[in-house]
Amino acid sequence: MSVNWKKFNRKTHYWGAIICALPILIVIITGVILLLKKDIDWVQPPSARGQGDIPEVSFEQILSLSKSIEQANIQGWSDIDRLDVRPGKGIIKIRAKNQWEIQIDHQTMEVLHVAYRRSDFIESIHDGSFFHDNAKLWIFLPSSLILFVLWVTGLYLFLTTHFAKKKNKRR
Repeated sequence: MSVNWKKFNRKTHYWGAIICALPILIVIITGVILLLKKDIDWVQPPSARGQGDIPEVSFEQILSLSKSIEQANIQGWSDIDRLDVRPGKGIIKIRAKNQWEIQIDHQTMEVLHVAYRRSDFIESIHDGSFFHDNAKLWIFLPSSLILFVLWVTGLYLFLTTHFAKKKNKRR
């Protein structure tokens, strides 16, 4: 029994596209948003500029200032996700676990910018972890593998059609 590769490829392409359509659409849309995150302030707050290039504030000063920003709702170090020190820009970004970002001048302790940061949330949708911890491995990874198969079968269909047309033209 011989396998009809054209028919097999078409069915693989057809069903593969249906199976992975929604996860791939999510990845594409969120990927485009993440590519533009530095251009869209709603996604990621723009980085402010501070003075100097050597940080001169202590951790206790950073925590004290962070506690004074109402939106960030910081009570202690356990409420802070990370500190991002940017000596070249003269700032320290304080990221609270509730996704609020505080940017301070790392010499004068002046609050330069306070805004909600959505890029981590969008990234969690992008990689599937927003839906469930196992969604990455059981939905998004298989969808990416199916997309690769679609690419291979689509390339095969394109090339066979292209060469068949070329062959018929010669006749």
